[in-house]
Formats: sequence, structure tokens, C-alpha cells
Amino acid sequence: MPLLLLPLLLLALVALWACLLPLALLNRYRRGRARRRAVGWVVGGNAWLLAGAAVLFLAGGLVLGLWHPLAPAEAAIGLLCGMALGWLGLRLTRFEVTPRGFMYTANRWLVLGLTVLVATRLALALWQGWRLWQADAATTQWVDAQAGLLLAGGLLIGHYLAYTWGLRQRLRRGWMR
Repeated sequence: MPLLLLPLLLLALVALWACLLPLALLNRYRRGRARRRAVGWVVGGNAWLLAGAAVLFLAGGLVLGLWHPLAPAEAAIGLLCGMALGWLGLRLTRFEVTPRGFMYTANRWLVLGLTVLVATRLALALWQGWRLWQADAATTQWVDAQAGLLLAGGLLIGHYLAYTWGLRQRLRRGWMR
């Protein structure tokens, strides 16, 4: 009998996720545009972890290239565009030195744009998955339909990679624009 409740539990978890997703995106926007204190070891750790994530992302793009030939190029283009966006975001960030430490506030429009990008990409992936599930499509068709995922993922990883390394550099130099 408990085994029969497993699909209901899974359905309840998916419904809970769908209900909480808009709240999570709203919270991401609110925290993204908040004034924050830059802590040296945290920023440095994030910078190195994001560098590792970028390498793994590009390696994943290469592996996905076995099924989707344009995947490595899409991953690299997304990462490079994201790095340019991260540099722009760093230029638009407000920095200040206070008695509490080095503070920064990200540009609210850039944070909103990235949050909308994540929400749009999630909605598109769910729609594509639903459509392909209804059509009973092959796995390779599903991989081809997810090509924009590499661009969006590369854009996000590249943005945070460039932004965090730039923040680390500013923090180590101790100067503002």
C-alpha cells in the first residue's frame, strides 16, 4: 500500500516546487539588488569555484557535442557573452567603503534582467519538455530542443565569473571607480 502513495508524493513535490518557484525567483531578485558587504575569503572562494564551474560547463558542452554538434560553440558563446555582461555589471555596480567594510550594490536592472532570463528559460524548458513528452520524441530531439539552455547557462556562469573576479580584484586593491 505505501508503494502506491509514491506517485502521489512525487506529484505533491512537483506541485510544491511549481508553487514556490515564483517566490524563489522574487527572493533571488531582492537579494541580488541588496547592498552587501564584500568579505575577502568569500569572494576569493567564489571566484575560484566559479572558475572550476566554467571549466566543467565547457567540458559538459564538449560531451554534449557528441549528440548536438553546435553545443560546444553555444556553451563558449554563452560564456563569453556572460563575461562581457559581468564586466558591464561590474561597471554599473555602486561601491563604497564604510566603517563596516567594503560594500557594493549591484545594478537593479541587470539583476532583474538575469532573473527574467532564468524564469523565461525555466518556462521554456518546461514547455519544451511537455511538448516533447506528448509527442513521444526521441532523446536526440530533446537534446536539440535544449540548445538554448547552454546559451543561458553560459551567460549566467560567465556573468558571475567575470563579476566575482572583478569584485575580487577591486577588493584586493581597495579602490573604487
